[in-house]
Amino acid sequence: VGSAPQHLAGYWGMIKRLDEAYGRLIDSLYSAGKLDNTIIIFTADHGCHFKTRNGEYKRSCHDSSIRVPGVITGPGFQRGGEVQELISLIDLPPTMLEAAGIPVPDSYDGRPVGPLIRRETDDWPESVFVQISESQTGRAVRTHRWKYSVTAHVGDRPWAESFNEDFLYDLECDPYELTNLINSGAHTTVVERMRTLLLDHMKQAGEKSPEIVPAERKRGGQRMVSVEDLNG
Repeated sequence: VGSAPQHLAGYWGMIKRLDEAYGRLIDSLYSAGKLDNTIIIFTADHGCHFKTRNGEYKRSCHDSSIRVPGVITGPGFQRGGEVQELISLIDLPPTMLEAAGIPVPDSYDGRPVGPLIRRETDDWPESVFVQISESQTGRAVRTHRWKYSVTAHVGDRPWAESFNEDFLYDLECDPYELTNLINSGAHTTVVERMRTLLLDHMKQAGEKSPEIVPAERKRGGQRMVSVEDLNG
């Protein structure tokens, strides 16, 4: 439960307030005749898990922390439909440059989302890399189906020489990340593949390859958490 009973209503209230403010901004640009040549981007640097994942409210590699709001309005961003690809914050700088007609430097790690929204590309990364520090030093890699994370208990440090396997979630069957499969012997192959993918991402980000201490594997799998379990 964490602090959700005390803070969730206020959190929803802030979301409503932001929606209203975003609408007023759009109205003001329309009234000034500048809406057709203005691009507005709203996002955030983290989500909130209300102390349900650890002792504080935001630093975690779970989706409740790393999935952030993202709204882009303006020329080139007015198509309907839904895009299922994984977008990262590192994609925002090249997105803004591309939208302004400025060449994106080759040194940028991210990619502009404009071509993706316009359905001009089918070549898009199938995973995203997550780095967190301060109260928890963690790394994670997320694909459409799987989330794999490691943690180092080293205090307020951005990196560590050794990490312990923390969790594996099957997001297709468990979108709310309720059943940790990291100890499941039935998922050993998935863990090994995701571990390799994570180390590749860390290397691409300029980090040294750390030691990753495997979690203990148990024979068989784990059952999913049911509504009755959560209410019981």
